[in-house]
Amino acid sequence: MNNKAIATPGRTKDILAKAGFSFKKSLGQNFLVDVNILKNMLRHAGISENTAAIEIGPGIGALTEQLALHAGSVTAFEIDQRLVPILEEELSSFENATIINEDILKADIDQVVRELARDHEEVRVVANLPYYITTPILMRLLMDRLPFQSITVMIQKEVAERMAASPGTKSYGSLSIAVQYYTEASIPMMVPKSVFMPQPNVDSAVLHLEKRVEPPVNVQDEDFFFEIVRASFKQRRKTLINNLGSFFKGSLEKSEIRERMEGSGIDPGRRGESLSMEEFAKLADVFHKVK
Repeated sequence: MNNKAIATPGRTKDILAKAGFSFKKSLGQNFLVDVNILKNMLRHAGISENTAAIEIGPGIGALTEQLALHAGSVTAFEIDQRLVPILEEELSSFENATIINEDILKADIDQVVRELARDHEEVRVVANLPYYITTPILMRLLMDRLPFQSITVMIQKEVAERMAASPGTKSYGSLSIAVQYYTEASIPMMVPKSVFMPQPNVDSAVLHLEKRVEPPVNVQDEDFFFEIVRASFKQRRKTLINNLGSFFKGSLEKSEIRERMEGSGIDPGRRGESLSMEEFAKLADVFHKVK
C-alpha cells in the first residue's frame, strides 16, 4: 500500500499517468491535490466511525480515501466507467469502501440511503461536486427527503454563496430559499482554485447543509410556495407587483394582486430579494388556489 495520500500532486500525477487517463471537460473533472483541505472538510462534515458516507463523483479517490479512513463506510457513485478500475485498485485495502458505477441522477439512491440508515447511526453526503451539475444533484437529494443528517459539498464559490445567502443580499434568490427550506446552510471554508488538477477558472467553497427536522415555515401547498418564490425573482429588478402580475396574467387583475398583498402586510413595491422566507410563505398562502 502506498502510504502517501492520493490527494497530493505527485501521487495524483502517478495514478493518472499509469492509467493513461485524460480529463473529460464535459464531466467537470478537477481532482483535489491538498489532503489538509479534505481533512478539514471531513471535520466540518461531522464524519466519525458511526457515519455511513455517500460520495458523488469520487474521481481517483482522493476524498474517498479520507472517508474510508475516518467513516464507518463510504459508498461512492462514479459516472465515468474509466475511473472504476482506478478506484478499485487505489482503494483495494479498504473493505469499507464501495464504488457504484452509476449516474447519481438516475441511480436508486433512495434505496441505498435507506439501507445505510438501517445499519449506521447516521448517513452523511460528502462530495467534491462537478460545477455543471451541482444544483440538480443537491435539489434531488433535498426534495426526495432521504434519511440523511447532512450534506457537505465542495462547489463553485458563487453557487455556495447563493445557496447560503440571506434576504437583502445580492446572492439571495429562489435557490437560497429552496435550499434553506430543507436545511440550515453555512459556508465553513473557502477553497482556492490552485489546489485542483487541472486548475479550474473559479474558486470553490465548502457548503454545509444540516437537514432540518421540519421546514422553517408552514405553507398550504409546498409546490405553489416554490412557484410564487420563482415568480417573484423572475426579473430581479422588477417589483413584486410586476412579477406577480405576469405570473397571474389571465387569473387576477393587478388591482386584486395589490389588494391581497397589502392585506397580508407586504408592500407590492418591494422586490423579491427583500422578502424573508416567512413573508414568501404568507404571500403563497394569500394567493393559494388562484392559479
